[in-house]
Amino acid sequence: MTRFIHDQFSKDYLEELLKPFGTVQAPSRVAAEVKEIDVLFTPIPTQTANLNTLGILGRMATTPAIFEPFRNPVSIEEIKDCLSKSLEVNKAIQREANRNKSKISDSEIPQQWILTPTASETTLAGFGVVLKSDWLEGVYFLPEYLRTAIVVIHQLPSTPETLWLRILGRGKVQQRAIDELTALPANHPFQRVTLELLYSLQQNLRINQNIETDDRELVMRLAPLYQEDRERARQEGLQEGLQQGVQQGEQQLILRLLNRRLGEIDISLIEQIQGLSIEQLESLAEALLDFAIVADLEVWLSQQQDTTNQ
Repeated sequence: MTRFIHDQFSKDYLEELLKPFGTVQAPSRVAAEVKEIDVLFTPIPTQTANLNTLGILGRMATTPAIFEPFRNPVSIEEIKDCLSKSLEVNKAIQREANRNKSKISDSEIPQQWILTPTASETTLAGFGVVLKSDWLEGVYFLPEYLRTAIVVIHQLPSTPETLWLRILGRGKVQQRAIDELTALPANHPFQRVTLELLYSLQQNLRINQNIETDDRELVMRLAPLYQEDRERARQEGLQEGLQQGVQQGEQQLILRLLNRRLGEIDISLIEQIQGLSIEQLESLAEALLDFAIVADLEVWLSQQQDTTNQ
């Protein structure tokens, strides 16, 4: 169960980081037999100059790309499945070019990036991978015409340019990346959205009884960050010297987290949340961790209304 939670986090995370720079399809279906690519990305040429903000992930996204992230070490069969899907995409692009009587360049064919926390030497050797001098340690390329690379996240150097990939690692590698993320300037374009996705991941993991040690440690690491973020929102409001500022800070954080957890919130519910007191907002910040569907939020708000009317 937790694997699917992490799968969804990875897709949402890559989509949020890449969507300012191009078109993201997550997932994307291929072939008559239904198969899904986790993330298919097509860059906008005029936006690629800013991709260096994402370090090596940004470099991967300068051309069309397929991203297949794995929470657990990728298996031989999973790599074969990724290759099969990638070849289907390539065939579809070629068929479209044939229909249009046009030629396609290598740069138009998506490069596939298989993201895995670890990989055995036997697995890597079996696919004939090589390292390239102009890429970092941990990035292994399959033979040229397969247009695929296996990125072993735990082998990447711990540098700023690998941060956005190490967020998808696990254990100590992921925890160190989270520490580095929180140390970034508050105005960094991707710090806020990444933290909110991590809070949502924490909430989804928290409701599962049987989770792995890595996941339990991740939940514990993120819990104080969530509380710190709430307090920061309050302080930002206090610095404005207005009670309204405090409420707005809390409201904005809670609404973002609710949207992550439950999807788009109806305007009527947003208006009810905006009418809550600071004390009620603090109570909602704790309660939303247990919400599974929008109806849970509706019940909570109804209870608050009943309490107010008494």
